[in-house]
Amino acid sequence: MEPMDIVGKTKEDASLPKATMTKIIKEMLPPDVRVARDTQDLLIECCVEFINLISSESNEVCNREEKRTIAPEHVLKALQVLGFGEYIEEVYAAYEQHKLETMDTVRAGKCSNGAEMTEEEALAEQQRMFAEARARMNGGVTGPPKQQDSEAEQTLNS
Repeated sequence: MEPMDIVGKTKEDASLPKATMTKIIKEMLPPDVRVARDTQDLLIECCVEFINLISSESNEVCNREEKRTIAPEHVLKALQVLGFGEYIEEVYAAYEQHKLETMDTVRAGKCSNGAEMTEEEALAEQQRMFAEARARMNGGVTGPPKQQDSEAEQTLNS
C-alpha cells in the first residue's frame, strides 16, 4: 500500500496508538519474550493494513447489497470473502460481548443521570448547574439568580 492509498490521508494519519498496540502485543506474549521496536512498528503497520483491507471489502459488500451504512454483517461477510472465515465465530462473539458491555454502560449512565432523583433533587441540581454556568460566564463571580431562573423555578413548582 502506498502512503496515499487511503483517500486524502497520509501514512501518518492512518495509524494506531503505539502505546495501546505495544500493550496488546506484550499481553499476548510470555513475560520473558522481548519485542524489538522495529518489530512492534511492523506489527502496527500490519494491523493498519488489515483494518484497511477489511474496511474496503466491507464497503464493497455493503455496496453490493445497495446499502449506505456498513453493518457488522458486512464485516463478517468481508472476513469470509477474504479467507478469514475461521475467525468469524470469534469475531462475532467479541462483537456480542461488546454490545452487552455497551448496553450496560448506557443503562448505568442513564440511571446516574437523574432518573432516580426526586423533583426537589432535580431542581436543586438544575439550580447548582445554573450557578456554575453563571459563574463561568461572569468570570467566576457568582451573583443572585436572574429573573429567568426564578421564573423557571416557579414553572417547575406549579
